[in-house]
Amino acid sequence: MSIRETALAALYARLATALAARSPAPKVLRNETVPQRLPAGGLVVVRDGETVEETPILSPLAWGVEHRAEVEVVATTGALLDALLVDIAAAISGDLTLGGAVEWAHPGAPSFDDAETEGAAAARAASIPVTLFFTVAGSPLA
Repeated sequence: MSIRETALAALYARLATALAARSPAPKVLRNETVPQRLPAGGLVVVRDGETVEETPILSPLAWGVEHRAEVEVVATTGALLDALLVDIAAAISGDLTLGGAVEWAHPGAPSFDDAETEGAAAARAASIPVTLFFTVAGSPLA
């Protein structure tokens, strides 16, 4: 498994574990299509995103990689959305290395939007960029 995949899986696992303690717990997915019906606890989808920078480190050759994942959050109320955003920030800030999978994880400021879902009069959505910093040996594909 690549270091990038290890980092993304660690981000997903960290959020799934931390948010499972909420009542009702939101549904946490990775790279899934947003379902038509919104769960009572909200929905969190971790998207793989893209690598935004690769910096070579010489002797021995390694690459400093900056990868930006997206965490999409959808909730039925603004209060629930805000609570989920606070919990997500706390989960990442509580372990900035994601269990040693990355050198540093940094959640950015969310962008907000309205979302249309079945069974919810008005839903709110937010997208949080989460930058993952890690080093790979030899090739940035590793």
